[in-house]
Amino acid sequence: MKRWHFGLVPLAIVAALMLGWSGSPGRPSENRTISIHFSHFETEEVTVRAGVPIRFELRNEDPIEHEWIVGDELTHGAHRFGTEPYHDEVPTEVTIPAFETKTTVVTFDKPGEYAFICHLPGHEAYGMRGVVRVVD
Repeated sequence: MKRWHFGLVPLAIVAALMLGWSGSPGRPSENRTISIHFSHFETEEVTVRAGVPIRFELRNEDPIEHEWIVGDELTHGAHRFGTEPYHDEVPTEVTIPAFETKTTVVTFDKPGEYAFICHLPGHEAYGMRGVVRVVD
């Protein structure tokens, strides 16, 4: 199992580069807040511009941990059956502990729609998902 765990990190990084997002070394020019309450993302739709660094503030108001994974179906397929217990190395993969706030900076290079989902057991089925719409 541990090989599968370590194999997901490079896969996630390659997928992020291929899909056109990256952590941004520059200062974010826009901010978005996504709150989590009762195992739902309170902000289910976010629209951002391609090529603009966005600072996402992820606020977990629940007494349990959640995660915010952004990507296409390939990315989410890997996380639905993956074994990574914690996310803190890829800007589009963030674990948010109970009653905490985490921030990440993401630059989406390509227009499109990218789902964000919590893949902890049962959370996606319960409706814990949203979408980032990237426009020109």
